Amino acid sequence: MSQETDRGGALTGSQRREKILNLLRNTSEPLSGGELGGRTGVSRQVVVQDIALLRSQGHKILATAKGYLLESPKQAVRLFKVCHSEEQTEDELLTIVDLGGRIEDVMVNHRAYGVITAPLDIKCRRDVSNFITNIKTGKSSPLMNVTSGYHFHHISADSEEILDEIEEALKKKQYLAQFLPYEKL
Repeated sequence: MSQETDRGGALTGSQRREKILNLLRNTSEPLSGGELGGRTGVSRQVVVQDIALLRSQGHKILATAKGYLLESPKQAVRLFKVCHSEEQTEDELLTIVDLGGRIEDVMVNHRAYGVITAPLDIKCRRDVSNFITNIKTGKSSPLMNVTSGYHFHHISADSEEILDEIEEALKKKQYLAQFLPYEKL
């Protein structure tokens, strides 16, 4: 997994928390704090602090006797690589949510900085409208602009069939981009 690291070679805090979320998303069994710590290179105590931060960001993480689980029902998740102009962002997001998808995050694979990820949690037209308004009225531009429009989204849905429909719609609109051999996100 290509991740930006701090000078000591360890994951940064935000990268570690994203990895913890991905590990929890991709399992049906509880993962102990020790196991999550081992997989992210930190102690169980650091994992406990990371879980508290993730919860404060709205992630529903359950603590069980056997470890941590995401509270949400298991959904299908797929990573999509897309490329489009800034003007097409709203259409891309609406295409996804109108077909029943949820845009979990946005990532870019910057050649100098590595993988940069930001949570989005866009699940409906209102979320899309708020996101577009924030981009238009803010002093920032979309993350995709640092990589000439290329970016990635983890998209979740109730089934693989819905993800297939989303993939086909994005392909039809020519938003889908090919993964390159070195892009192991």
